[in-house]
Amino acid sequence: LSVYYGDFLAVRNINLNVQKKKITALIGPSGCGKSTVLRAFNRMNDLIPIASTTGKVLFHGKNIYDEG
Repeated sequence: LSVYYGDFLAVRNINLNVQKKKITALIGPSGCGKSTVLRAFNRMNDLIPIASTTGKVLFHGKNIYDEG
């Protein structure tokens, strides 16, 4: 998964497996992309006109970014 704001690459090529019935934490310094990744997971970046996402976010085996 990669996330762009216009031409700015905010998050590059992350791959994260979230285990069922486990606690997962995103930690890191301010500005490293934690909130951007979470917004990609719940499609809140769709509300930002200059934001775009490449790659896949799979939930129960389906890409949440697929149309339909």
